[in-house]
Amino acid sequence: MYSTYIARQAILDRNRATIGYELLFRDSPDNKFPEIDQDVASSKLIIQNHLQGDIRSISMGKLAFINFTEKCLVNKYPLMFDKNSIIIELVGHKAPTERLLKIVKFYHSKGYKVALTEYDLDKKWDVLFPYIYIIKVDIEVVNPKRLHKVIERLKNHNVKLAAEKVETNFQVQALAEVGFNYYQGYFYHEPEVLVGQTLAPIKTQMLNLISETFHSPLDYEKIATIISHDVNLTVGLLKMVNNVATSTRVEVTSLKQAAAYLGEDKLKQFVTILALSKLTTDKTDEVSKQALITAKLMTALAKEGAFKEISDFAFITGLLSAIEVILCMPINEIIKTMPLATPIENALVDHSGLLGELLDLTTKYITGNGENINQIIDMYSIDATSIQHEFIAACKWCKELGI
Repeated sequence: MYSTYIARQAILDRNRATIGYELLFRDSPDNKFPEIDQDVASSKLIIQNHLQGDIRSISMGKLAFINFTEKCLVNKYPLMFDKNSIIIELVGHKAPTERLLKIVKFYHSKGYKVALTEYDLDKKWDVLFPYIYIIKVDIEVVNPKRLHKVIERLKNHNVKLAAEKVETNFQVQALAEVGFNYYQGYFYHEPEVLVGQTLAPIKTQMLNLISETFHSPLDYEKIATIISHDVNLTVGLLKMVNNVATSTRVEVTSLKQAAAYLGEDKLKQFVTILALSKLTTDKTDEVSKQALITAKLMTALAKEGAFKEISDFAFITGLLSAIEVILCMPINEIIKTMPLATPIENALVDHSGLLGELLDLTTKYITGNGENINQIIDMYSIDATSIQHEFIAACKWCKELGI
């Protein structure tokens, strides 16, 4: 388990109502951008606070302004987000190249809103105006009084102006007169650092997953198997499915189904973003091991008998059984971000239903905390010796994973 950090700074309109937050990567409680490659920073931000967390919660239901380098844009990372939840901030550009224009047109055609940052008033940027939603101006670098000619050129386009680094009330009044629509800076809101907890992917599983995605066509069965060995990867995959399925509810019953639903392109994006963010380690948590053993034991117990009808749900339910501890979030909030089938949700939230009974039986057996475990075993006519055998087999399987 390790801590993750993200800073957010509010962006407000003329009535001082918050329209969104710029999300800023941090690697410590220090409220400053670390010395790190921007591509890596963007990837870490996506992984730590979107795939593993909930960006809608972080941005308080408002728009999330996220910096994307050209490399991130080419890899189509913004497509992992709902187009109505983010603003794509262009960073690292000195001039509007043909390639950048093509990229901006692409995201505009997909319905995404794009913000031009690092704007220097030069007419060379005008070519982007038809496809830009917001122009962000650093008022410490650009004199706002020089914007009058720009505003004239913007009249034929629905482009908003946002002032960055607003420090005083006097500046706010002067900027409103110039024509700014939005404001961001310490006068309104000093960036606040949010701390979370996450579990790093297992290095060997990451390497196996990357290797497998080089094959064509993809073997979704193999990929699902690799992902199933890591709780972190499982959560990330499910959240991606949830993000892609914005118009209809998708009930995921297996990791293979989730991988196939994404398709090759988005699944490969998922893998490359994990690799780029360098979230790899040889260490994992005992909680993760217990979740793996729970998943394996539940699957074994559901092969026959009373639990056979929910056997398809057994593994993923067990794998997610410790997710509250791993993510340090209430289970009710977590399931909102994952497209799980109703029986899985009910089992995880309150151990209800047949699947909940199986989860209850399995966890009580593993932890040895079940006072009425023998009653459950008798109720479902399960051989106690068989449970012991399968438990030992699950522990051995977990050990063989090399975790």
